[in-house]
Amino acid sequence: MTLNERLGYGKEDRLLIVNADDFGMCHSTNRGIMQLLEEGAVSSSTLMLPCPWAKEAALWSAAHPAYDVGVHLTLTSEWDTYKWGPVTRREGCGSLVTDEGYFPPEVLSVELAAKEDEVRHELENQIKLALTMGVKPTHADNHMGSVYGLATGRDFLDIVFDLCADYGLPFRMPRHPRVPFGQDIPEEMAQRSAELAAKADAKGIVILDYLLSLPFSTEEPEDYTTFRDKMAELLRSMRPGVSEIILHPSLVTEELQAIHSHSERRGMEWRMFRDPIIQETLREENIHMIRWVDLQAVQRG
Repeated sequence: MTLNERLGYGKEDRLLIVNADDFGMCHSTNRGIMQLLEEGAVSSSTLMLPCPWAKEAALWSAAHPAYDVGVHLTLTSEWDTYKWGPVTRREGCGSLVTDEGYFPPEVLSVELAAKEDEVRHELENQIKLALTMGVKPTHADNHMGSVYGLATGRDFLDIVFDLCADYGLPFRMPRHPRVPFGQDIPEEMAQRSAELAAKADAKGIVILDYLLSLPFSTEEPEDYTTFRDKMAELLRSMRPGVSEIILHPSLVTEELQAIHSHSERRGMEWRMFRDPIIQETLREENIHMIRWVDLQAVQRG
């Protein structure tokens, strides 16, 4: 039975989750994501527990349980002057941090240095911290792809699958990886994806059919209209099944500009699914918006 059918839809239906990543990263991002969730412009968000503004996002989520909020499992800290590190305080996590005590800025360092027992402790502690602050997570995903083995092939997915099984969380991983606009990936990568999907299935973890996004940084020259048109094209390219589109939305403020080298892009992503043209594209294409809590219900049976 396909995931569509388990969710009560037809095999040929196109189902879409729109997730706002990086909830908790800063106050400007929190304000933007809260508004999008309240308006129904996004399906869900995922909380970065190690970040300085995570508690604001967590307390809001606990007070608004009708909105889907998951855990954005985090092992990297990418900005030069705005940093975060592990939530783990009582166990060792020396392999996860730089000499300054922060997570490393890129995935390669994680894959080369991280000890598996420390990864397991830290990621579980992030989930536990969300629960301690009153959040009821609907799903899990991963910041910057640090658990997928993207740099060297060394992944931490067995750890993630165990945690998702223990805490009843579906996970962001595509069963059928694609690059934007419908192109398939090389056969070797497709085979690896099939093996990982089989592992998830064996542990009862619900995963996506497809994972979609536009580039994370602004392509020059690019204005909002150009960006919106690319998103509409991406929506039209969707295949039958459950897809997720990743956004990194935020209000553009002096705070965000001080942190982020592509702050205007995050502002455009905040506007995107509030835009009448994008909403009309969803209607014209008969794309059904669903939520991670729907996938969680399937996983929990």
